[in-house]
Amino acid sequence: FQLSPSQINDILRAGELSHKILDLNGKSANSVLRFESNQLASNTPIEDRRSAATCLQTKGMMFGVFDGHAGSACAQAVSERLLHYIAVSLMSRQTLEEIELAVECMKPVLPILQPHKHPNDTGFQEITSRYFENLRVYWQHLLDLDTELGFSLEEAMICAFKRLDSDISLEVQAPQENELMRNIALQVAFSGATACVAHVDGVHLHVANTGDCRAVLGVHEEDGTWSTLPLTRDHNACDEFEIRRLKREHPRSEEKTLFVNDRLLGILMPSRAFGDVQLKWSKELQHSILDSSCDVEALNIFQYVPPNYHTPPYLTAEPEVTYHKLRSKDKFLVIASDGLWELLSNEKVVKLVAGHLAELNVQKPQLAFEKPVNLGYMHSLLLQRKNRGIASLDQNIATHLIRHAIGSNEYGEVDQEKLAAMLTLPEDLARMYRDDITVTVVYFNSESIENYYRNNE
Repeated sequence: FQLSPSQINDILRAGELSHKILDLNGKSANSVLRFESNQLASNTPIEDRRSAATCLQTKGMMFGVFDGHAGSACAQAVSERLLHYIAVSLMSRQTLEEIELAVECMKPVLPILQPHKHPNDTGFQEITSRYFENLRVYWQHLLDLDTELGFSLEEAMICAFKRLDSDISLEVQAPQENELMRNIALQVAFSGATACVAHVDGVHLHVANTGDCRAVLGVHEEDGTWSTLPLTRDHNACDEFEIRRLKREHPRSEEKTLFVNDRLLGILMPSRAFGDVQLKWSKELQHSILDSSCDVEALNIFQYVPPNYHTPPYLTAEPEVTYHKLRSKDKFLVIASDGLWELLSNEKVVKLVAGHLAELNVQKPQLAFEKPVNLGYMHSLLLQRKNRGIASLDQNIATHLIRHAIGSNEYGEVDQEKLAAMLTLPEDLARMYRDDITVTVVYFNSESIENYYRNNE
């Protein structure tokens, strides 16, 4: 089954999302210039999710990539909810009180986020009110803390991640009359998701990461070269810090069984994740929840207690938060699920984005003739022009990265035949060659970053 170039483009571009940031004067004063995002499924349905939003009650923008496993339910819930939990954690006491008063008086509530969504980014409509109620319980808890200072950004992100994971766990334990809502809660809790979220406020960039999504900064050095600055660490069995952390948290008798075949308890690749309650709850709690009139098979719930399951929890959703103060040479941030990083290195990704930026900045030059003109020289000029046309085929940089990730040959060039083959693999084979891929690239406004330093010297 052969795909034409236009059919390949239609498939690759179906999930494209881009958003340019403008202020009232039509010029961007924000440190974020624009962002571009895309995703390509390997699983059916895709288990990855993404989020992007402008914070309306606090400053800043947020971007998240979520990689689901054992189904898409957990990634879906986390993508819908996590940015709200972070935004609420950052609000002043006064704003939280105003929102609480509006809810009590049944008046319109101040909007918390302005989401930037793709038309396909739909959610669990049936359970939105339940999610809002639990978000409200969270901000009531924050009001009860009786602290005037509030959280630092790092504390806010850590608290939001942990609180949402706790809510996911508690929602499935609460008595539930509505069968549909109970089933969704079960699927969310018993599937899992890793998460990487960036918060950008002026020159302040914070990245919170749980699991093996990754965030990488593209830096344009003064000598014209590009360098790569990783802002996250993959939480898995290949990471020495994670191995040591888990060994500290469990008895010495379990040292040899914590990681089996480079997987947590022989089951899970990432060592941090939302959901996955089968690696967090006691065996007794799991049985009591699943045995009470729950059709595990119909809900596709993976039920397996590993042989060395002695001292849960083995898994945490607590993120690592990295802070970076943006400089004018920091040009873009790439956040992506591990489907991209399995196929392209950090350096290759930065090189591809940088090359794409250069392509967009250079207008198509006129053919310059050297005298005397010969056919070989004309041929090479035309080839250069043709290659430039191919390179700038994708307006969306996330599409460009996905195209290279699945279609590159051993020379790093896109092979149309390989690309077509990878896009037409049957569902059961596709997962053997690649994972779901989700990419968001955030471009920074060097001018507004320079202005910040000029005004704050």
